[in-house]
Amino acid sequence: MIKGTNKIGYQESAQHAQATYAFVAATLESLPEAFHPATGEEVDQAAQKAAKAFPIYRALAPRQRSEFLRAIADEIEALGSELIERVMVESGLPEGRVTGERGRTTGQLRLFADFIEEGSWVEAIIDPAMPDRKPLPRVDIRQMLQPVGPVVVFTASNFPLAFSTAGGDTASALAAGNPVIVKAHESHLGTNDLIAQAILHAAQKTNMPDGVFSSLNSLGYEVGSQLVMHDSVASVAFTGSQRGGKALFDLAQKRQRPIPVFAEMGSVNPVFILPEAMLVRAEALAQQLAASITLGVGQFCTNPGLIVTIDGPETRQFSQELAKAIEATQAGTMLNQGIRTNFEERVQHLSTLDPVSMLGSRLNEKLPHTVKATVATVSGADFMEHPHLREEVFGPFSLIIICADRQEMENIANNLEGQLTATLMTENHDDDVVRTLFDILSQKAGRVLFDGVPTGVEVCHAMHHGGPYPATTDERFTSVGTKAILRFVRPVAYQNAPQNLLPDALKNENPLGIWRKINGQLTKDPL
Repeated sequence: MIKGTNKIGYQESAQHAQATYAFVAATLESLPEAFHPATGEEVDQAAQKAAKAFPIYRALAPRQRSEFLRAIADEIEALGSELIERVMVESGLPEGRVTGERGRTTGQLRLFADFIEEGSWVEAIIDPAMPDRKPLPRVDIRQMLQPVGPVVVFTASNFPLAFSTAGGDTASALAAGNPVIVKAHESHLGTNDLIAQAILHAAQKTNMPDGVFSSLNSLGYEVGSQLVMHDSVASVAFTGSQRGGKALFDLAQKRQRPIPVFAEMGSVNPVFILPEAMLVRAEALAQQLAASITLGVGQFCTNPGLIVTIDGPETRQFSQELAKAIEATQAGTMLNQGIRTNFEERVQHLSTLDPVSMLGSRLNEKLPHTVKATVATVSGADFMEHPHLREEVFGPFSLIIICADRQEMENIANNLEGQLTATLMTENHDDDVVRTLFDILSQKAGRVLFDGVPTGVEVCHAMHHGGPYPATTDERFTSVGTKAILRFVRPVAYQNAPQNLLPDALKNENPLGIWRKINGQLTKDPL
């Protein structure tokens, strides 16, 4: 049952006199439950509880934290159709997509549970003392990764489950040993309420400390700002717009003790189609990219927003085929009014620019709560002359850049900002131009793909979902996959520390049985 309260650890609270309401994505009609924004006092209570829970939670054995993560997955699945139906209402997403996203959410929770039990992620390093070393003896030095403290998670609008209350940010922060405070997204308040209850049920069943998890509602930016500035908060995770992520990053640097903000802010995810690929499979490429552009009504941070080609008859055929495929797609409901309005304004603006030629659909005037996918073309020279054309249009839109030659294609690659992904479509992977583009794009993007589409991010150990600024605020870290845990830890070295005080991962006998680096060699052997 949806309660509309703030969850401050195991306490429910609704101090604010005002209320806000969730809405039906398809009609913007308000839903009946009242949600109470957190007051300043409630924000402070959540942060203080998280700070008190931290030394208890971080000291738990990996097995206990993994049991908590698995229990969260179980509780989410136990919500059954109630959760699926609520997500569909609040997001406008179809049942199949929501069910799949629930599976991804529970799957990554269980993946992190397995990951922390295996244990090598702490990167335990032991350089034993060498008292007889000449000319100077070496002291005993041991190092491992330790959790940083309470983490604030700003949930995403475009993934109500997988990048939200129990999504990858929360899963990785909890796995590392940090309490989490979630700021609920206004677009899926009911979904957040249900998931927050599931997390707290799991916490109680597995005897987690009060304050290991809290969830706060909000009106506007005040709650988020208070959380970022609170002294007890050690780190922030955000998925959303560049403006929002940069604002939080800047705010966190104004603190007396600045803290990291790991913001994933999207990108245009360029797709480079080489002439050989265009010659062989222009029509197939058009169908493949149309499906990617319109997937989820284009509301993916990896949506292919730029398609870079070289002029020729096959390219012109491809453009027409892509336009036809886009025309054939149905109008879709966007996640909220703000996203829809921004999409329409950006597309409308592009349609007024002389260098840009619109193809495919136009704005949908008949169905006011939906949008139609759109594609446009521009020459490579005009694209280079108008830097604003590189800005993301969040939604089902892609701009086809038609270059005069391969040199112009390389120039465009060199002048791109940081990206989450970049894709190469080619028939000859040994081509010198492919090699050159591959080298350029490897410096521009966090993930380089061959002969595929960027939408669809696998949750696994090798995945990197990040990229140079402005795609993210820190390109060294991913927000998807097990290496996301590295955002919420810090290295600590212990010098000549007594065995009884050392963490289990660094003790001589290796009670956890994990891989460790001793004198530079990986081993599970005791010291």
